[in-house]
Amino acid sequence: MTYEIAGTPLPVVTCTLQAGEKMISESGAMSWMSPNMQMETSSNGGIGKAFGRMFSGESMFQNIYTSIGGQGMIAFASSFPGSIIPFQITPGNSIVVQKKGFLASEPGVELSVFFQQRLGSGFFGGEGFIMQKLSGQGMAFVEIDGSVIEYTLGPGQQMIIDTGYLAAMSETCQMTIQRIQGVKNMLFGGEGLFNTVVTGPGKIYLQSMPANNLAQSLIPYLPAARS
Repeated sequence: MTYEIAGTPLPVVTCTLQAGEKMISESGAMSWMSPNMQMETSSNGGIGKAFGRMFSGESMFQNIYTSIGGQGMIAFASSFPGSIIPFQITPGNSIVVQKKGFLASEPGVELSVFFQQRLGSGFFGGEGFIMQKLSGQGMAFVEIDGSVIEYTLGPGQQMIIDTGYLAAMSETCQMTIQRIQGVKNMLFGGEGLFNTVVTGPGKIYLQSMPANNLAQSLIPYLPAARS
């Protein structure tokens, strides 16, 4: 499989498959494809994994696309203005991503639910108690809200992140929450009550415009808000 990512601010990844090669996506992710691409809807791993995907923000069933009789082409478009990031998943190199971040992958990649080990990280950190884990072997494509900024954290090195800006991280990273110090800072600082603290080693991927932030910024301009 080869691929090309093009377009801004709504990118699309176009994958070229040889005969017999497959791609997996969530329901509704396919944008266009050549006539020789055959689709099959499957729970892809049984009912247990299907429910796990549902809890992580995806649909219970996945679509499997196979190139039949020769070279085929299939495209998957972003659902939100932002970026599509390719990840080469290998054993021991899993990635944890925000809910609904998964777009498509080769069949060797497994999408499963990832629970934050610390309850506070889930309830107050903004990224959610449940995230998605991509493991196994193969190429995976993840949606990022806005532009993406990457950092590599060394052992024990930390990054403090405002709510919602953490899009993905290496599984080796740990995520906790930190209360903003000072009553005036919490009430009038405009940054909420908590920040997310990610500790290395590993890579983190930050997004410049979380979907929730964009939605909130548009509320004053909606007709219902002005009436």
